[in-house]
Amino acid sequence: MNWNQAIQELEAKRAKANLGGGQERIDKQHQSGKFTARERLEKLLDPGTFVEIDNFVQSRIDDFGLDKKRVLGDGVITGYGEIGGRLVFIYSEDFTVIGGTLGEYHSMKICRLQDMAMENKAPIICINDSGGARIEEGICSLSGYSGMFMRHTLASGVIPQIAIILGPCSGGACYAPAICDFIFMVRGVSKMFITGPNVVKTVIGEEVSVEQLGGADVHAHKSGVSHFTYDSELECLMGVRQLLSYLPQSFLERAPNATPKRSLANSLAKMFTPGASKEWDNDDRCNVLTSIVPDNPKKSYNVKDVIEVIFDPSSLLEVQKEFACNVVVGFARLGGEVVGVVANQANCMAGSLDYHASDKAARFIRFCDCFNIPLITLVDVPAFLPGTQQEHSGIIRHGAKMLYAYSEATVPKISLIMRKAYGGAYIAMNSKNMGADLVYAWPIAEIAVMGAEGAVNIAFKRRIQAAADPVAEKAQCITEYEERFLNPYEAAAKGFVSEVINPQESRQKLRSALQALANKSIERPRKKHGNIPL
Repeated sequence: MNWNQAIQELEAKRAKANLGGGQERIDKQHQSGKFTARERLEKLLDPGTFVEIDNFVQSRIDDFGLDKKRVLGDGVITGYGEIGGRLVFIYSEDFTVIGGTLGEYHSMKICRLQDMAMENKAPIICINDSGGARIEEGICSLSGYSGMFMRHTLASGVIPQIAIILGPCSGGACYAPAICDFIFMVRGVSKMFITGPNVVKTVIGEEVSVEQLGGADVHAHKSGVSHFTYDSELECLMGVRQLLSYLPQSFLERAPNATPKRSLANSLAKMFTPGASKEWDNDDRCNVLTSIVPDNPKKSYNVKDVIEVIFDPSSLLEVQKEFACNVVVGFARLGGEVVGVVANQANCMAGSLDYHASDKAARFIRFCDCFNIPLITLVDVPAFLPGTQQEHSGIIRHGAKMLYAYSEATVPKISLIMRKAYGGAYIAMNSKNMGADLVYAWPIAEIAVMGAEGAVNIAFKRRIQAAADPVAEKAQCITEYEERFLNPYEAAAKGFVSEVINPQESRQKLRSALQALANKSIERPRKKHGNIPL
């Protein structure tokens, strides 16, 4: 074979591999409103940066007519490229090839890619669009999943792992995304479940649609399995790019800083003009906080309005925003620095913590700690939600996860108590003795075992009952309790609050704290690993 023939054969094989399952199947993919595996890579990665590896791999199984279905690449495209100029490793399952099913060589390609991502300390992105295990390959297919699960587990906390569900992801296949750090889904496209509707009907007699069983909205609102939900594939892929802009390449690095560059004139003004830094830092924006947060603790507000004021404008990337709405978690920037935000949401369940919110917050806290992202906690919490439903659902076990996560975290941890901070929930929201480096409180903050009404009914019960006018006596007791306990100065006097601040100082104080804690380093007791109360 001469050079011309060899190169022609190579280009022919490349073209064949690029076609996946063939033009007819590609057309079907488009007709169902989905991009192909290669189109997804083109839209997600920086233009011209994708490098494919193992593109000529094929299944070695010939049983059940697989020899006639055998296609170069074996139903998954693997390689590396760049997002925002930074290296990522990525695979994209190809539904046009045997339904994207996972076989021995399909999984071998993915496992090799996982190893490369770990060795090079760069994020891995997994695009799932698969009918599950390839039945025709039997145990070889199942063992492929186990190799992937093991590698996902070893990579946890070392490199960011992102799963994108852009089609079916069923059976054992669900657990690879579940071990990843974040799951992205698209309404009407993504399907994720352990057993399909037919099995559910056969086993328990329940009639259920695919969407009801494992659609994007189910996992966004009810199960909490997914973290980001979109209306289209393109929006979803752009969401992945946005998330990566907040994350470091690995645990060995810090998240990228997005501070805008100053002009020389602005820099000189900041150095020599009194008050010039306020314009640069947007500190004056915090003047509106007293109009956002009511001084009446029974009135609600949207804590996202507080976040928008304190942190860099429009920088909040909320995680799991449709799930457990009583707590808000997400990434934001403060002076360009990436931080993790955990905040009670007063307009949902009064900001109390239930078992879902505890899970949501604990997982996010642990991710931030894994990847050196400081944590800022905004506190306005009345309690862990009471009731038999919460107790029977394991609020004790789930709440303990949050306590464990904050205590375990060694990144800078800063709390701002805005209003209520009662009981065990106050402790769970990163209190001083839970390891918070600095705790700030606004002047209206109420830090106590419980609110005045409940406390007086217990502590002053006999005094009220013995009074000539129990109603007036109760009112007097409430006043005394509020003056004695429901203020931040009692806590500050005992060292549980680092400083009581004017709300308009909030951004400046938090920025200063981040700078002071930038080189924080803690050595924990030597051990194999802790046993978080799962």
